[in-house]
Amino acid sequence: MSIRNQSKPVIAVLFSLFAIPFAANIHAAELDRIGTFDFPTSGSPAAQEHFILGVGYLHSFGMVQAQKEFRSAQEIQPDFAMAYWGEAFTYQHPFFGQKDAGPGEALMRLGATSEERLAKAPTEREKGFLRAAEAYALTVGGMPERRIAWMNAMADLYAQYPDDNEVKAFYAASMLSGATASGENSERINMRAGALALELFKENDNHPGAAHYVIHSFDDPVHAPLALEAATAYADIAPAVSHARHMPTHIFIQHGMWNEVSNWNDSAFNAGLKLWTEGDSTGDMNHSSDWGQYGDLQLGDLEKSERWIRRGQMVLDNAPSSARAASTVKTMRARHIIESKQWQVQPFTDDLDATELLALGLSAANLDELELANQVVAKLDKMLAASPDNGELKLVHHEVAALTLHKESMQQAMVDVTKRQQAIELMTEAMALRESQRAPNGAATPLKPVHELAAEMMLEMGMHDEAAELFGTSLQRLKNRPWSLLGAARSHKNLGEHAKASKMYESLLAVWSDDSHTAVQEAKQFLGY
Repeated sequence: MSIRNQSKPVIAVLFSLFAIPFAANIHAAELDRIGTFDFPTSGSPAAQEHFILGVGYLHSFGMVQAQKEFRSAQEIQPDFAMAYWGEAFTYQHPFFGQKDAGPGEALMRLGATSEERLAKAPTEREKGFLRAAEAYALTVGGMPERRIAWMNAMADLYAQYPDDNEVKAFYAASMLSGATASGENSERINMRAGALALELFKENDNHPGAAHYVIHSFDDPVHAPLALEAATAYADIAPAVSHARHMPTHIFIQHGMWNEVSNWNDSAFNAGLKLWTEGDSTGDMNHSSDWGQYGDLQLGDLEKSERWIRRGQMVLDNAPSSARAASTVKTMRARHIIESKQWQVQPFTDDLDATELLALGLSAANLDELELANQVVAKLDKMLAASPDNGELKLVHHEVAALTLHKESMQQAMVDVTKRQQAIELMTEAMALRESQRAPNGAATPLKPVHELAAEMMLEMGMHDEAAELFGTSLQRLKNRPWSLLGAARSHKNLGEHAKASKMYESLLAVWSDDSHTAVQEAKQFLGY
């Protein structure tokens, strides 16, 4: 019941097997669409055609597609400097990727020295772009140093060409990259990038980079409304790239728009699958699976959640060496258990990761198998001792330990006040830690939001004022989560706050509609439906 309640397979067959009507109609024309922009260079007309395609794909992080086009431009015009500039950015995610030799190797094929490379860039504008690529690819140090160097180089170029839209777009991208290495200045830099990208989007609402960088800039609960227009437009701007179909859901999640999260990630997965060839990265399909499942679980659709798990396993079967694919499958299985509250005790083995231990620990505690729950806590203790600075692991540890103490405190005829207080203290520390981290910008992490779990514990303790406040905080951070809506409704009902309870129940029914679900029955009964 849903809450609403081998040999390598042939890719074409798999595509038809897992597609659903919303996203199955990916026409060839769509796969050629990358947006509208103008990027004049000194390249020949034939080379320029491939260069423009490469830039379009690059703006949407279709790295494999972009690299192919830049290489084609190089074949037509071997000394076309901008084709090597473009290729340099296709080897890793510019915001989150690790250091890679590829960018430098691409530039070295153009020329062994900076002087030799710059001599092949006939205009000052192109030399400026090339210097920025050199900063990104060849700066000594790791990715933080390279990102900062790229941002600074693009700032210089933007100062020279403030009215050039592609300079503007890539300056915004470089700031988003540099922000990841800028510590306490990161938010200020993100906002500057967003303002620049938003300005460009208003000038050209079909520019792929403008829409994309607006979304990245404002991907948090406070600023997300600024990106809703760009998010709504983006997938239609650049359907040729799987990432462009996924990216709007960063903003849809911030608004609790679960149908859109489900549908657009489904579309992204199918586009990624259609474009995938053996040996390519599976990142796009992993990412859309992870987020798509989250959306469907908020809708209470357990069948679709299970389908996402099958899709993830299929991706892993086709790329068995991909650590990311393996991690995605583990995460989705654990999330399914936690979000459905269909608690299940899995074998307790040494190779379980933090997400799996969270699902097992919460299941054991909720099933009153407290000996097992304490074994999970002990395992997490050891893992945390080995990685004391791992904030996510600490949150998982505190959630399992707190819930276990809470359940233990209720086993006797009289509540064990000491254990109850210990549970509250652990969750208070977890909430403070979560609030010190970056604001939520995707599927809930950890898989059970800490404020929601704390609120559920308070509700069970009869601390209704505290529960109502914490459910409210949870909903501010992760909008429109049905479990938080339900908990808030119950808290306000217990406090005799009928209007507030009604509002929460109404919001819940806007997400969940399956009359077989007891929460839906509860909401309708309270509202008199």
